Amino acid sequence: QARLVESGGGLVQAGGSLRLSCAASGSILSINTMAWYRQTPGKQRELVASITRGGSTNYADFVKGRFTISRDNGKNIVYMEMNSLKPEDTAVYYCNAVAETQPKRIYWGQGTQVTVSS
Repeated sequence: QARLVESGGGLVQAGGSLRLSCAASGSILSINTMAWYRQTPGKQRELVASITRGGSTNYADFVKGRFTISRDNGKNIVYMEMNSLKPEDTAVYYCNAVAETQPKRIYWGQGTQVTVSS
């Protein structure tokens, strides 16, 4: 079992920045892709950005150019730098990890609230 713990959420004004962190522990050797998702009340959880162990990244169109995902494999931490934040970025942000086991295992963190005021 792997455990994911997020930190770094909070309240920020529009145009501001935040950095989220996700620390992975436990059975993490088989984890390849890690990602950030977000969810607002009444909506489905949506992918924000992902990064593989090798550093390949993928971003949702609504964050391209504003958010940057990075990863420290030595420390088992994934970061997401969020710049030029907008009120519509307000959501609970969840860290996600996929273990390349048979069958695949998917892990989620507990979530961290990001609130952007206008």
